[in-house]
Parts: sequence; C-alpha cells; structure tokens
Amino acid sequence: MDPFIHRESRSSGRTELLIIDEADRLKTAGLEQVRDYFDRHTMGIILIGMPGIEKRLARYPQLYSRIGFAHEYRQLTPEELTAVLTRRFPPGNDEADGGLAHATAIATIVRITGGNFRLVDRLTTQIERVQTVNALAGLTPEIVDTARRALLIGH
Repeated sequence: MDPFIHRESRSSGRTELLIIDEADRLKTAGLEQVRDYFDRHTMGIILIGMPGIEKRLARYPQLYSRIGFAHEYRQLTPEELTAVLTRRFPPGNDEADGGLAHATAIATIVRITGGNFRLVDRLTTQIERVQTVNALAGLTPEIVDTARRALLIGH
C-alpha cells in the first residue's frame, strides 16, 4: 500500500497536489523522479521556479508532455502592492496624524520590496513580529525600518 495515495481524496472530487518549490534547481535525475512520481500517483504536481524554467523543462520531452500549462507571475505594480498591503495592515481609526505615518510606511514597503513576492512576505512577517513583540497596533515607518534592518534588506 502506497502511503502517498489517499483513497478518500479520489471520491471527494478533490485533487491532491505535490508542490515543488525551486524546481529549477533539480538536476536531470530529480526531474525524472518527478515524472515517474506523477505517472504512479493520482495527484497534480506544481513546479515553481525562476523565469526560464519552462524552456529548461522543454528539453525533457517525457516530462514536458505532462505539463498542462505554465504561468509566469510578474511583480506587483506599486498600486497593486499598495492595495494588498493596505488590506493586510489596515489604517487605524484613531491616528492623530490623519494616516500620514501609515501611508508613508506602506510606501516604504513598496519601495523596499519593488513588488517581489518573496521579499514582501518576509518583510511583512517581520513587521508583524516587531508589532507583536513591542505590543504595537499601528504601522509606522519606524516599524518598517526596524523590520528591514532585522532582515538585512538594503535601503
């Protein structure tokens, strides 16, 4: 009996997924194992990698023929990132400065990360840690700067 096959998922209408991050780092033997695993199991596989991974995978026709589609995510625009960050860090209702510190902090995050998903996630997670450790409710440029310095991110 294969421990990776969950019989209940077949009848539930749901599809199990194997997600492989940094798939662009896999060597030929690793890619062949992914193909073999896909052939032996009833599950979907998501390969996440750097731009250009699709061209590399195209050199392996047996694996490439099993790829349903490829999608390249672009970096968020400053407007898109501002909307996401404002939702994650909503401005407080009692801000004495009319929300200027909050807006400046959001703009600082946008500038520092440049829309890079991974960097946005790392920085916002660190911001939340700084807020929790210091029992801070609002978002200020000082909090963003403290989180940035803790992660050793450049200006």
